[in-house]
Parts: sequence; structure tokens; C-alpha cells
Amino acid sequence: MVAITVILAAVIGTFVLGLGDQVQQTSPNAQWDWQNTSNADELTITHESGDTVQASTLSFTGSALTSDITDVTAGTNFKGGNAFPSEIGAGDSVTLTSGDSSLSDGSGNEVRLVWQAEGGGSSSTLTTYEFE
Repeated sequence: MVAITVILAAVIGTFVLGLGDQVQQTSPNAQWDWQNTSNADELTITHESGDTVQASTLSFTGSALTSDITDVTAGTNFKGGNAFPSEIGAGDSVTLTSGDSSLSDGSGNEVRLVWQAEGGGSSSTLTTYEFE
């Protein structure tokens, strides 16, 4: 009885003091595929397999972008106005294009898909594409 009481007190105390909120979220484990058209005006990224990812946690950044695309769900900078759905799973894709002034395809430029934990606790680059 004493041991159960101590364990329950420790668990309740952890959440009352807010220590439970400090648990870090881990970045999703997903495979991504980049496709560049032959004329280099379009760059498509496709979720191939792995964890489903919340679109609101993703952003595009990098030297190939004239401005960072931080709202993945809006789709305003994507070809034809298309956007990822709110949850991104295998087969979902989106195309960045130079026609909308978001993509600069010069040699050495890159685009990164970045994940940031809800609440901003941690972030990581999920995949990178570099123009040749």
C-alpha cells in the first residue's frame, strides 16, 4: 500500500508541477521523394512512407526559396494553389514552382522540409533537395 501511494504521489506531482509538459516530441520518421522536372521550373515533394505528419508542423526553407514557406497548409505558393492535406501520409505531394516566384533553381541552391514540434520545443530537417 505504501509503495502504491508513493508511486501515485510521484505521478500526480509530476503533472501538477508541469514536469510532464517538458517531454520532448520526436521528429516523424518518414521517407520523402523529390522530383525535379526536366526544365527545372518545378520541384515536387512526395511523402513515400512512414509516419503520418501534421502539415501545420512543416515548413519549407532554404536558399532556393525567395521567401520561406512557413504555412504549408495554405498552399498559396504551390502550383495551382494545391496544398498538403492537414495530415500528410504516403502518396501526398505538393509542387513548388518558379512560376509563382517561390523557387530559384540555381546551381547549389537547396530546399529543406523542416518539422517543428507543436509548441516549438524542437525542430529538425526531414529532407533536403539541392539543385545541381
